[in-house]
Amino acid sequence: MRIDILTLFPDMCNSVLSESIIGRARKAGKVEINCIDIRDFTNDKHRRVDDKPYGGGMGMVMQAQPIYDCYNSLCNEIGANPHLLYMTPQGKTLTQQRVKELAGLDNIAILCGHYEGIDERVIEELQPEEISVGDYVLTGGELPALIVADSVSRMLDGVLADSECFEEESHYNSLLEYPQYTHPAQWKGRDVPQVLLSGHHANVEKWRREQSLIRTKERRPDMLEKAELTESDKKFLTSL
Repeated sequence: MRIDILTLFPDMCNSVLSESIIGRARKAGKVEINCIDIRDFTNDKHRRVDDKPYGGGMGMVMQAQPIYDCYNSLCNEIGANPHLLYMTPQGKTLTQQRVKELAGLDNIAILCGHYEGIDERVIEELQPEEISVGDYVLTGGELPALIVADSVSRMLDGVLADSECFEEESHYNSLLEYPQYTHPAQWKGRDVPQVLLSGHHANVEKWRREQSLIRTKERRPDMLEKAELTESDKKFLTSL
């Protein structure tokens, strides 16, 4: 899979995506991630990509031309139109389900806005999918773009050691993840649950499932409406 991030700060994005699991996956060729500088496509000799908003107001607005030419150049390079995402608090909130769907594509491009946003006309022209990572405002789209790149990349074959690494995590199956423990068995008077020390795999799996159900009901009961629950799950939830 190829992911291209269209940004004013490619070094910022590259530094994050060169570390840890995603960095190793890039080096191993499991995913290709490129950070493209929108400034390289401006017609301004001073490399400006923004201007004052029409109608007045605070801040600056990114111009349509550099963004459009940047995306067009990418399309010409690939020989196809990658699915374009625009990171904006006005978009639909990113979900694990959408992450799984995006991971099934061959190419995605992620547009990072900055300042007061981007000229509406380039949004109308390119028709990107608008995505938000939450109901709050950041200084730019780079951090949200990194979230998308990370969440999508880790779904790809070979990026994580085993598919179970993400299949049992929070949100993957519309349930929150069960509590996790590691050594030592006792810390500050708190013991690891005995079932996890028993070596009885069936009992461990049963405990983990029940803990996921408990956490989801307590913290995110809305998620239970989408979860695939067995009759045993429903009976257990009724008993809580």
